[in-house]
Amino acid sequence: MSPAEQQRSIERTPTDAALKTRVVLLGTGTPNADPDRSGPAVAVVVGGRSYLVDCGPGVVRRAAAAYHNGIESLRADRLTRLFITHLHSDHTIGLPDLILTPWALDRKQPLQVYGPPGTEQMTDHLLKAYAEDIAVRLHGNQPIDPQAQIVKAKDVTPGRVYRDQQVEVTAFAVRHGAWKHAYGFKFVTADRTVVISGDTTPADSVVEQCNGCDVLVHEVYSKAAFDRREPSWQAYHAASHTSTEQLAEIARRAKPGLLVLYHQLLWGATPQQCLDEIRRGYSGKVVYGNDLDVY
Repeated sequence: MSPAEQQRSIERTPTDAALKTRVVLLGTGTPNADPDRSGPAVAVVVGGRSYLVDCGPGVVRRAAAAYHNGIESLRADRLTRLFITHLHSDHTIGLPDLILTPWALDRKQPLQVYGPPGTEQMTDHLLKAYAEDIAVRLHGNQPIDPQAQIVKAKDVTPGRVYRDQQVEVTAFAVRHGAWKHAYGFKFVTADRTVVISGDTTPADSVVEQCNGCDVLVHEVYSKAAFDRREPSWQAYHAASHTSTEQLAEIARRAKPGLLVLYHQLLWGATPQQCLDEIRRGYSGKVVYGNDLDVY
Protein backbone atom coordinates (compact mmCIF):
# COMPACT_ATOMS: atom_id res chain seq x y z
CA MET A 1 0.00 0.00 0.00
CA SER A 2 1.35 3.43 -0.94
CA PRO A 3 1.77 6.20 1.69
CA ALA A 4 -1.16 8.06 0.12
CA GLU A 5 -3.41 4.99 0.37
CA GLN A 6 -2.34 4.43 3.96
CA GLN A 7 -3.14 8.04 4.80
CA ARG A 8 -6.63 7.67 3.35
CA SER A 9 -7.14 4.55 5.51
CA ILE A 10 -6.83 6.59 8.71
CA GLU A 11 -10.22 7.26 10.26
CA ARG A 12 -11.07 10.88 9.61
CA THR A 13 -12.72 13.12 12.17
CA PRO A 14 -14.55 16.45 11.78
CA THR A 15 -11.39 18.25 12.89
CA ASP A 16 -9.11 16.67 10.26
CA ALA A 17 -8.75 19.98 8.44
CA ALA A 18 -7.26 21.50 11.57
CA LEU A 19 -4.80 18.66 12.13
CA LYS A 20 -1.20 19.19 11.13
CA THR A 21 1.42 16.57 11.77
CA ARG A 22 4.71 17.88 13.11
CA VAL A 23 7.95 16.13 13.99
CA VAL A 24 9.67 17.53 17.09
CA LEU A 25 13.22 16.46 17.91
CA LEU A 26 13.28 16.35 21.70
CA GLY A 27 16.71 14.74 21.85
CA THR A 28 19.24 14.04 19.11
CA GLY A 29 22.10 12.76 21.22
CA THR A 30 24.03 9.53 21.61
CA PRO A 31 25.51 7.86 24.70
CA ASN A 32 28.14 10.62 24.63
CA ALA A 33 27.44 13.20 27.37
CA ASP A 34 26.94 16.20 25.09
CA PRO A 35 25.51 19.12 27.13
CA ASP A 36 23.76 20.48 24.03
CA ARG A 37 21.98 17.26 23.08
CA SER A 38 19.58 15.27 25.21
CA GLY A 39 19.22 11.55 24.69
CA PRO A 40 17.30 10.17 21.70
CA ALA A 41 13.62 11.15 21.72
CA VAL A 42 11.32 12.23 18.90
CA ALA A 43 7.73 13.41 19.16
CA VAL A 44 5.20 13.03 16.38
CA VAL A 45 2.55 15.63 17.14
CA VAL A 46 -0.91 15.42 15.60
CA GLY A 47 -3.45 18.01 16.62
CA GLY A 48 -3.59 18.02 20.42
CA ARG A 49 -1.86 14.69 20.95
CA SER A 50 1.79 13.66 21.04
CA TYR A 51 3.38 10.28 20.35
CA LEU A 52 6.93 9.82 21.64
CA VAL A 53 9.58 7.59 20.12
CA ASP A 54 12.23 6.69 22.70
CA CYS A 55 12.90 8.36 26.01
CA GLY A 56 16.56 9.25 26.40
CA PRO A 57 17.97 11.36 29.23
CA GLY A 58 16.17 14.69 29.63
CA VAL A 59 13.03 13.74 27.70
CA VAL A 60 10.46 15.40 30.00
CA ARG A 61 12.39 18.65 30.32
CA ARG A 62 12.96 18.79 26.58
CA ALA A 63 9.23 18.25 26.11
CA ALA A 64 8.64 21.11 28.56
CA ALA A 65 10.94 23.32 26.50
CA ALA A 66 8.99 22.45 23.35
CA TYR A 67 5.76 23.24 25.20
CA HIS A 68 7.12 26.67 26.15
CA ASN A 69 8.02 27.11 22.48
CA GLY A 70 4.35 26.70 21.60
CA ILE A 71 3.80 22.93 21.16
CA GLU A 72 0.79 22.58 23.46
CA SER A 73 0.52 18.79 23.20
CA LEU A 74 3.99 18.36 24.74
CA ARG A 75 2.88 19.74 28.08
CA ALA A 76 3.96 17.23 30.74
CA ASP A 77 0.47 16.01 31.65
CA ARG A 78 -0.20 15.18 27.98
CA LEU A 79 2.72 12.77 27.61
CA THR A 80 0.74 9.53 27.53
CA ARG A 81 2.03 7.45 24.58
CA LEU A 82 5.54 6.08 24.07
CA PHE A 83 7.08 3.78 21.46
CA ILE A 84 10.52 2.31 22.20
CA THR A 85 12.86 1.28 19.38
CA HIS A 86 15.17 -0.91 21.49
CA LEU A 87 16.27 -1.25 25.07
CA HIS A 88 19.69 0.42 24.99
CA SER A 89 20.01 2.66 28.06
CA ASP A 90 20.48 5.88 26.08
CA HIS A 91 17.03 5.29 24.55
CA THR A 92 15.25 4.25 27.74
CA ILE A 93 16.89 5.87 30.75
CA GLY A 94 14.24 8.59 30.73
CA LEU A 95 11.42 6.10 31.23
CA PRO A 96 11.13 6.51 35.03
CA ASP A 97 11.08 10.28 34.44
CA LEU A 98 8.31 9.85 31.88
CA ILE A 99 6.35 7.58 34.25
CA LEU A 100 6.61 9.69 37.38
CA THR A 101 7.13 13.36 36.51
CA PRO A 102 4.03 13.89 34.33
CA TRP A 103 2.00 11.98 36.94
CA ALA A 104 3.17 14.43 39.61
CA LEU A 105 2.22 17.24 37.21
CA ASP A 106 -1.44 16.21 36.90
CA ARG A 107 -1.43 13.61 34.15
CA LYS A 108 -4.91 12.07 34.23
CA GLN A 109 -4.32 8.96 32.11
CA PRO A 110 -2.06 5.92 32.41
CA LEU A 111 1.11 5.95 30.32
CA GLN A 112 0.94 3.58 27.34
CA VAL A 113 4.29 2.05 26.34
CA TYR A 114 4.93 -0.12 23.28
CA GLY A 115 8.31 -1.68 22.62
CA PRO A 116 10.27 -4.82 21.76
CA PRO A 117 10.29 -7.93 23.93
CA GLY A 118 11.65 -6.99 27.33
CA THR A 119 9.70 -3.72 27.55
CA GLU A 120 7.10 -5.11 29.96
CA GLN A 121 9.76 -6.64 32.21
CA MET A 122 11.85 -3.45 32.25
CA THR A 123 8.79 -1.37 33.13
CA ASP A 124 7.82 -3.74 35.91
CA HIS A 125 11.30 -3.52 37.43
CA LEU A 126 11.24 0.27 37.27
CA LEU A 127 7.89 0.42 39.05
CA LYS A 128 9.28 -1.83 41.76
CA ALA A 129 12.40 0.34 42.05
CA TYR A 130 10.24 3.42 42.62
CA ALA A 131 7.64 1.67 44.79
CA GLU A 132 8.42 3.85 47.81
CA ASP A 133 8.00 7.06 45.83
CA ILE A 134 4.71 5.80 44.36
CA ALA A 135 3.41 4.73 47.77
CA VAL A 136 4.21 8.09 49.39
CA ARG A 137 2.51 9.98 46.57
CA LEU A 138 -0.55 7.74 46.68
CA HIS A 139 -0.98 7.53 50.45
CA GLY A 140 0.43 10.85 51.56
CA ASN A 141 -1.49 14.09 51.24
CA GLN A 142 -0.52 14.81 47.62
CA PRO A 143 -3.64 15.45 45.49
CA ILE A 144 -2.76 13.08 42.67
CA ASP A 145 -4.77 10.83 40.35
CA PRO A 146 -4.26 7.21 41.52
CA GLN A 147 -5.04 5.80 38.06
CA ALA A 148 -2.46 7.89 36.25
CA GLN A 149 0.48 6.15 37.91
CA ILE A 150 -0.47 2.97 36.09
CA VAL A 151 1.77 2.06 33.14
CA LYS A 152 0.29 -0.08 30.39
CA ALA A 153 3.43 -1.56 28.87
CA LYS A 154 3.19 -3.99 25.98
CA ASP A 155 5.81 -6.06 24.18
CA VAL A 156 5.08 -5.87 20.45
CA THR A 157 6.25 -7.59 17.30
CA PRO A 158 6.67 -6.03 13.83
CA GLY A 159 3.40 -4.92 12.28
CA ARG A 160 0.70 -2.47 13.25
CA VAL A 161 1.09 -1.78 16.96
CA TYR A 162 -1.24 1.17 17.54
CA ARG A 163 -4.13 3.00 15.92
CA ASP A 164 -6.49 5.76 16.94
CA GLN A 165 -8.51 8.38 15.06
CA GLN A 166 -5.40 10.42 14.29
CA VAL A 167 -2.58 7.99 13.60
CA GLU A 168 -1.61 4.46 12.67
CA VAL A 169 1.74 3.23 13.97
CA THR A 170 3.70 0.35 12.46
CA ALA A 171 6.81 -1.22 13.98
CA PHE A 172 9.35 -2.76 11.60
CA ALA A 173 12.50 -4.73 12.28
CA VAL A 174 15.95 -3.18 11.85
CA ARG A 175 19.46 -4.49 12.61
CA HIS A 176 21.35 -3.00 15.54
CA GLY A 177 24.40 -4.89 16.68
CA ALA A 178 23.78 -7.72 19.13
CA TRP A 179 20.18 -6.75 19.88
CA LYS A 180 17.75 -9.53 18.97
CA HIS A 181 14.89 -7.04 18.68
CA ALA A 182 15.30 -3.49 17.37
CA TYR A 183 12.59 -1.52 15.61
CA GLY A 184 11.92 1.52 13.53
CA PHE A 185 8.46 3.09 13.53
CA LYS A 186 6.20 4.47 10.80
CA PHE A 187 3.45 6.98 11.63
CA VAL A 188 0.67 7.52 9.11
CA THR A 189 -1.70 10.43 9.72
CA ALA A 190 -4.26 12.21 7.58
CA ASP A 191 -1.64 14.56 6.15
CA ARG A 192 1.82 12.98 6.51
CA THR A 193 3.82 9.78 6.72
CA VAL A 194 6.78 9.88 9.10
CA VAL A 195 9.39 7.15 9.46
CA ILE A 196 11.89 7.01 12.35
CA SER A 197 14.76 4.59 11.93
CA GLY A 198 15.88 4.04 15.52
CA ASP A 199 19.46 2.74 15.78
CA THR A 200 20.24 0.58 12.76
CA THR A 201 22.66 -0.50 10.12
CA PRO A 202 21.47 0.12 6.53
CA ALA A 203 18.09 -1.61 6.35
CA ASP A 204 15.85 -2.44 3.40
CA SER A 205 12.94 -2.22 5.83
CA VAL A 206 13.55 1.53 6.19
CA VAL A 207 13.34 1.91 2.41
CA GLU A 208 10.19 -0.19 2.20
CA GLN A 209 8.42 1.65 5.02
CA CYS A 210 9.38 5.12 3.79
CA ASN A 211 8.72 4.58 0.06
CA GLY A 212 8.32 8.29 -0.64
CA CYS A 213 7.35 9.24 2.92
CA ASP A 214 7.14 12.89 3.92
CA VAL A 215 9.82 12.79 6.64
CA LEU A 216 12.53 10.21 7.34
CA VAL A 217 14.36 10.69 10.65
CA HIS A 218 17.50 8.56 10.48
CA GLU A 219 20.58 7.98 12.60
CA VAL A 220 24.03 8.48 11.04
CA TYR A 221 27.78 8.54 11.57
CA SER A 222 30.48 10.40 9.67
CA LYS A 223 32.29 8.03 7.30
CA ALA A 224 35.45 10.16 7.22
CA ALA A 225 35.65 10.24 11.01
CA PHE A 226 34.85 6.51 11.18
CA ASP A 227 37.90 5.79 9.03
CA ARG A 228 40.08 7.31 11.75
CA ARG A 229 38.64 5.15 14.53
CA GLU A 230 40.37 2.17 16.10
CA PRO A 231 39.59 -1.14 14.34
CA SER A 232 37.70 -2.53 17.33
CA TRP A 233 35.36 0.48 17.37
CA GLN A 234 35.02 0.35 13.60
CA ALA A 235 33.82 -3.24 13.88
CA TYR A 236 31.26 -2.28 16.52
CA HIS A 237 29.86 0.76 14.73
CA ALA A 238 29.77 -0.96 11.33
CA ALA A 239 27.57 -3.66 12.89
CA SER A 240 25.35 -1.19 14.71
CA HIS A 241 24.92 2.07 12.80
CA THR A 242 24.67 3.70 9.37
CA SER A 243 27.40 5.77 7.70
CA THR A 244 26.81 8.93 5.70
CA GLU A 245 27.65 7.04 2.51
CA GLN A 246 25.23 4.25 3.37
CA LEU A 247 22.49 6.66 4.35
CA ALA A 248 22.84 8.51 1.05
CA GLU A 249 22.10 5.21 -0.70
CA ILE A 250 19.18 4.46 1.62
CA ALA A 251 17.72 7.93 0.98
CA ARG A 252 18.13 7.61 -2.81
CA ARG A 253 16.02 4.47 -2.66
CA ALA A 254 13.52 5.61 -0.03
CA LYS A 255 12.91 9.05 -1.59
CA PRO A 256 11.72 10.94 1.50
CA GLY A 257 10.40 14.46 1.11
CA LEU A 258 12.79 15.45 3.90
CA LEU A 259 15.69 13.52 5.43
CA VAL A 260 16.43 14.53 9.04
CA LEU A 261 19.69 13.41 10.64
CA TYR A 262 19.67 12.54 14.35
CA HIS A 263 21.73 10.42 16.77
CA GLN A 264 24.76 11.78 14.90
CA LEU A 265 28.15 10.25 15.67
CA LEU A 266 30.77 12.75 14.51
CA TRP A 267 34.00 11.85 16.37
CA GLY A 268 35.49 15.25 15.63
CA ALA A 269 33.79 15.92 12.29
CA THR A 270 31.55 18.98 11.98
CA PRO A 271 27.83 18.99 11.19
CA GLN A 272 28.64 20.62 7.84
CA GLN A 273 31.13 17.90 6.98
CA CYS A 274 28.50 15.29 7.83
CA LEU A 275 25.99 16.99 5.54
CA ASP A 276 28.57 17.30 2.78
CA GLU A 277 29.27 13.57 2.98
CA ILE A 278 25.55 12.84 2.58
CA ARG A 279 25.14 15.28 -0.28
CA ARG A 280 27.93 13.70 -2.27
CA GLY A 281 25.60 10.75 -2.79
CA TYR A 282 22.13 12.21 -2.28
CA SER A 283 20.57 15.24 -3.95
CA GLY A 284 17.32 15.37 -1.96
CA LYS A 285 16.48 17.71 0.90
CA VAL A 286 18.45 16.89 4.05
CA VAL A 287 18.86 18.72 7.36
CA TYR A 288 21.09 18.20 10.37
CA GLY A 289 18.77 17.83 13.34
CA ASN A 290 19.20 19.62 16.64
CA ASP A 291 17.24 19.37 19.88
CA LEU A 292 13.87 21.19 19.70
CA ASP A 293 13.88 21.47 15.89
CA VAL A 294 10.38 21.16 14.43
CA TYR A 295 9.59 19.85 10.94
